Amino acid sequence: MVKKAKNLVVGLDVGSTKVACCLGIQEEGITDILGYGLAPCLGLRRGIVVDIEETVSAISACLEEAERMSGFMIDNAFVGVGGAHIESENSRGVIAVSKADGEISEEDVARAVEAAKTVSLPPNREILHVIPKTFIIDGQEGIKDPVGMSGVRLEVEAHVIGVATGAIKNLTKCVFQSGISINELVFGPLALSKLLLSKKQKEIGTILIDMGAGTTSFAVFEEGDLIHSAVLPIGSSHITNDIAIGLRTSLEVAEKIKRDYGFCDPDQIAEKEIINLKKIDSNEEGEISKRYVAEIIEARISELFSMIKDELRKIDRDGMLPAGAVLTGGGSQLKGLVDVAKENLKLPAQIGVPILEFSGIVDKANNPVYAQAVGLMLWGIEEGGRGGYGKFAINNISNISKKIKDFIKQYLP
Repeated sequence: MVKKAKNLVVGLDVGSTKVACCLGIQEEGITDILGYGLAPCLGLRRGIVVDIEETVSAISACLEEAERMSGFMIDNAFVGVGGAHIESENSRGVIAVSKADGEISEEDVARAVEAAKTVSLPPNREILHVIPKTFIIDGQEGIKDPVGMSGVRLEVEAHVIGVATGAIKNLTKCVFQSGISINELVFGPLALSKLLLSKKQKEIGTILIDMGAGTTSFAVFEEGDLIHSAVLPIGSSHITNDIAIGLRTSLEVAEKIKRDYGFCDPDQIAEKEIINLKKIDSNEEGEISKRYVAEIIEARISELFSMIKDELRKIDRDGMLPAGAVLTGGGSQLKGLVDVAKENLKLPAQIGVPILEFSGIVDKANNPVYAQAVGLMLWGIEEGGRGGYGKFAINNISNISKKIKDFIKQYLP
């Protein structure tokens, strides 16, 4: 029998090759994971919905599995947003303090953050998050929480994450049609940071890299704040495609080769090491060099890390993040990836592991496939009641949800 729980929180990660979800509750400060769901999905390309029916089917299958495992009914979820359509930029909002005595209130802070939203956006784009980095009072910089301080002029430097309206409409429509509502749309790496980054790492400077199938998302943190983020149009499926082309084999065989024999550093593979294709697929014949496969993988991984270095160079952080790179996502399971990341990024690197302790069904919490779903659940527990990223965040989800519902009504009888 499926039950309902008032304080149940669900994280839903709709990716290019799979849909994953995680549900749990927090009691007495301990997060209890009650269940997971996982279903293959072919309805997205590079994080953008291209087949609504297929995506709805995958989301429904994932949720059903989680409900069976947990015994609880899922009514709503915190949904991760990714895809090459995401763009970010820095913005500044300026207001005059409203009170006559100059004391800054939470309303003043909200107005300043709202002012930071006035960036020039084309008609087909929406703001997903406005994340304050620092506040300035009458020219005094570096203020984290201005509430209660005095001044005449309040400024905020914020990081603005924007999304394509069409992509968000289609994703939201898929979730609604699967029978649940959306608590909040959250940029994937923000949720992952709840699971994988400690306060110290965020303080001294780190980059969190989520290697998905169709795209790679990353977020850079320093002094506790998100200072830069982006989504790159390269994912682990591109490596599979490269192997298929290089070996003139099918995508299924290429995926098995990548998963079972793939290595990122050809210098660590002996020339004489070979792969017997017939052991992988009875329809295949011949032998291939394991080192050649590693060279194919290295070429694509090096291209990815080169693009990340270019992004870090834009914000003067290339090789300048003491806490280094934290890698996650399905693509992070490639053998030898950490060493190649260290070499290319000139930073310390590690595979992300949860910084929190859980109770309940914890066996899958360490699996990168479920990482974003677990992170979204944690986001819901920590930020859900505060309306977004900390108490200053403003999320545009209510406006988007209204537009989606109006959009869907056009097609209802």
